[in-house]
Amino acid sequence: MSAKFTIGLDFGTNSVRTLIVNAATGEEIATNVWVFRHGEAGILLDRKDPNLARHYPADYIEGTEITVRAALRQAARKRGFSPDNVIGIGVDTTGSSPLPVDANGEPLALSKAFRKDLSAMIWLWKDHTGHAEAAAVTRAAAERRPHFLAKCGGTYSSEWFWSKIWHCLKVAPRVFEAAHTWVEVADWVPAFLTGTAHPDRLKRGICAAGHKAMFNPRWGGYPDEEFIRSLDERLGRLRRTLPDKAYTVADVAGGLTDEWAKKLGLRAGIPVSVGAFDAHLGGVGSGIRPGILVRIVGTSTCDMMVQPMERDLPDIPGLCGIVPESILPGAFGLEAGQSAVGDIFNWFVNYVRPDKKGHDALTKQAARLRPGESGLLALDWHNGNRTILVDQRLTGALIGMTLHTTPAEIYRALIEATAFGARVIMERFEEFGMKVERVINCGGIAVKNPMVMQIYADVMGRTMEVSRSEQTCALGAAMCAAVVAGKKAGGHANFAEAAAAMTGVRRKKYEPNPANRGIYDRMFRLYKRLHDAFGIKGTSENLYDVMKELLAIRDEVRR
Repeated sequence: MSAKFTIGLDFGTNSVRTLIVNAATGEEIATNVWVFRHGEAGILLDRKDPNLARHYPADYIEGTEITVRAALRQAARKRGFSPDNVIGIGVDTTGSSPLPVDANGEPLALSKAFRKDLSAMIWLWKDHTGHAEAAAVTRAAAERRPHFLAKCGGTYSSEWFWSKIWHCLKVAPRVFEAAHTWVEVADWVPAFLTGTAHPDRLKRGICAAGHKAMFNPRWGGYPDEEFIRSLDERLGRLRRTLPDKAYTVADVAGGLTDEWAKKLGLRAGIPVSVGAFDAHLGGVGSGIRPGILVRIVGTSTCDMMVQPMERDLPDIPGLCGIVPESILPGAFGLEAGQSAVGDIFNWFVNYVRPDKKGHDALTKQAARLRPGESGLLALDWHNGNRTILVDQRLTGALIGMTLHTTPAEIYRALIEATAFGARVIMERFEEFGMKVERVINCGGIAVKNPMVMQIYADVMGRTMEVSRSEQTCALGAAMCAAVVAGKKAGGHANFAEAAAAMTGVRRKKYEPNPANRGIYDRMFRLYKRLHDAFGIKGTSENLYDVMKELLAIRDEVRR
């Protein structure tokens, strides 16, 4: 039998990636990346509003064609490859990244009337313009539908579906009135590839609906119209366009249309899986299963766990949702994360620009420092806090600076802050009975920066493993394609089988250093005091001794 291949389409914050994978072995035979054409590094911004971040939908269409064709040309140099042996396509995107569409499912931004209107674009996950609306949703749900909040960590976020759309209604009523409905891009991409974008045919994924739009089968799907209208009467029309059913990544969105097959150079009719978020499919591509915490470490992070559906899970405060089958069919998906990690390091290098040093130079210098040597402690809230505080109005902080503080010391303190934030998340999982037996990291930082991984191991007190793939989210999408294609076509019968064949971890593991861990335990206690004092309302924490304790740790380490 000739080898069979699947394609993973991975739409990130700045670019789209196509990955072609051998379905039997997980071998990644070709890849191509294209940076979105519009905006700054692909993101449409507004200098008057730092909370705004949008994408132009045409970049998704153009990027799909460019990257798939380029990857196919690269794969053609591989012996035994033929486009005719591609058996399916999987899709992941960022989220919540909703898009306003007309009655035919066409994005408003692609029409002449709205092509320059930022409110008609894709509202990217990192758009926080709806922070006031998110707070209002939280208050309303706490009063009238507390069970809605219980499944999304107790607080609704400005990064999510309803807060963004409600904000659009307020600031851009013309766009809201023109939109028939709003669609997550994770659902829209499979729809345009399969000709199912019409709202009556569109399949919405449980991943986006459950984690970001308060969808849950227990209460019949999305929040009821009465509740939505209590937020704003005009939102009721949108609720009537939303279905009561959502689909998993094991479901087929449709077959590749003749038009797209011709554009891409593939067979028409091959299955395209229902879409999901990049982080969730990063979990799939890392071989997630109960007991494994998968950390997708990039511009931000997502921390994912799964639990069997038969287990009666507690509601966990601060999580981004406990959703049935949102990551793996047959399992609850649990999502947490940090709103900025790589973005913090990039901010320091690209905006502060210390001595015009880049990441490599700062990493080398920071690696020579010992834990606690700088006397610095930072908070990792430069883009708000996603978990466990769910507060996008929090900001970053750095304490302990003196006239002798160096750029490398600050750089390391920022890395340590993200590690402390990761530990808070891990401990929240375990506090509610989610035992973390292994930690698998994926993403560019996990692969390329050993110092970061060692700091994470020392701070979290756990061995850090790294996914074998450098493109784990795209690999997870390709695994979805293998499952929807099925065993008879050369794919897999289920995700357990696909994971066994297509995933793995690297030999290099990062073990906690006992001496470093002891110092970081002391620093973590100080971090947690700052975390609670600034992040939890009503905390009466006296921080008088924090700076002095940091100096004491510094002096001990230097001696």
